[in-house]
Amino acid sequence: MSDVVRFEVADRIAVITLDRPERRNAVDLPTAQAISAALDELDARDDVSVGVLTGAGGIFSAGMDLKAFSATKERPITERGGFGIVERPAAKPLIAAVEGKALGGGFEIALACDLIVAADNAEFGLPEVKRGLVAAAGGVLRLPRRIPPTVAKELVLTGEPISAARAQDLGLVNRVVPAGTAADHARTLAAAIAANAPLAVRTAKLLIDESADWPAAEAFARQAPHTDAVRSSRDAAEGARAFVEKRAPAWSGS
Repeated sequence: MSDVVRFEVADRIAVITLDRPERRNAVDLPTAQAISAALDELDARDDVSVGVLTGAGGIFSAGMDLKAFSATKERPITERGGFGIVERPAAKPLIAAVEGKALGGGFEIALACDLIVAADNAEFGLPEVKRGLVAAAGGVLRLPRRIPPTVAKELVLTGEPISAARAQDLGLVNRVVPAGTAADHARTLAAAIAANAPLAVRTAKLLIDESADWPAAEAFARQAPHTDAVRSSRDAAEGARAFVEKRAPAWSGS
């Protein structure tokens, strides 16, 4: 896809790799544009059901490339928002595979993903307040929705990081795995998702994301057009036939 972001597909899984290890996979404007283009391709391809976002060189991402910003004054923002992801993440499920530190913007990129697989040496934190800033690329907005709000406030207001084990205890991280294996374990998790009906997976993710602010009295009515479309799809009929015939389903994505 580019010199700084690799896009590889196998078995309905797209692996998106930030490939700037010499800059700790920090994101400048060209990298943000490449991330955005990778998400566009992830969402557009019929042969892909799920993505894994990771970093080369045993590092996830240091967030914003401050050296590049100092030189160019260009902020790493695209039509998908900061870092090419934070305001409009992928429509398909995306798993962050985190090695090492995910602080500041690196943490916010992980928070824009649906699931997180973390190496046991990973750390997560939003140190912006230590630098006179606010975690405005999704940190203060998403973290309180992923963990208890009082704990989120502690992390945001102190700027102190937490370990992968603590993040898992809080429900932020799905799996903690040995260092150096996060991407492999994320692909295993992605394979479990990719085995399912693509339309059902996309719709389930959409409903989880969109329904967070729906009034309870309207929730079932709002979800009905989406679930009705899935229920009447060819894949729903195929799933039932495959169950009766005791075979693996052959999904069409429609």
